[in-house]
Amino acid sequence: MNPTPPVITSSADGIMIITINRPEKLNALNNEVLELLEVALDELAKNNDLRAAIITGAGEKSFVAGADIAGFLQSPPTTGYQLAKKGQTIFSKIEHHSKPIIAAVNGFALGGGCELAMSCHFRLASENARFGQPEINLGLIPGYGGTQRLPRLVGKGKAMEMMMTGEHITSEEAFRIGLVNQICKQEELIEIATLKLKLIISKPSMGLKNIISAANASDGEPSNGFETEATLFGESFASDEMKEGVTAFLEKRKPSFK
Repeated sequence: MNPTPPVITSSADGIMIITINRPEKLNALNNEVLELLEVALDELAKNNDLRAAIITGAGEKSFVAGADIAGFLQSPPTTGYQLAKKGQTIFSKIEHHSKPIIAAVNGFALGGGCELAMSCHFRLASENARFGQPEINLGLIPGYGGTQRLPRLVGKGKAMEMMMTGEHITSEEAFRIGLVNQICKQEELIEIATLKLKLIISKPSMGLKNIISAANASDGEPSNGFETEATLFGESFASDEMKEGVTAFLEKRKPSFK
């Protein structure tokens, strides 16, 4: 029997549901997840029967609780830059996708999970959802677009606070600051997201495509910001702070940064 894949797709009524399926790891991102996510995005683009997509996580505890950091300490320093660029490329494909993609955040959306949610065109969240960019606690910085997208969504001041403190915020706070569009009961999240998309895909497809393109163009050219982010993520990946932060996380203790 083949193991259950870490990304599952299903579709009905023109809507694809993309589920990150690693509940035992709180749906953490790894290379396989990113690659299968990209496959799903390509299928969404080329399949004319599909008009939109929902990205969510398996289970009721976590959307995506960050990247799978267990292998960071064994990776060469140059890996950091490569990891950042890969995540940025795939998440930018979501942000610039011609078909509407929304995030149904059903629990923890931390680090790369928050960055994944932010790359979607907008976000719905369950009552138990939690958002955050806690990379600073690992001696790192956001590397999948967080330093660029979070300020645009919630304002620079709030974004700087979230990234510098590494603290989590509730779904209520995320709604208040504009990070999420609507809070739903856990059991109604996918149903409400589906109804929202059914309304959206009832509109002209060319108009939807042009709205996405125009809205993204209004943010300006982010390539310099992404390049800077990837470079600095690569530098922090090679740092003593990262080694201490990740070691402390894996050993379930408070890190001691010099």
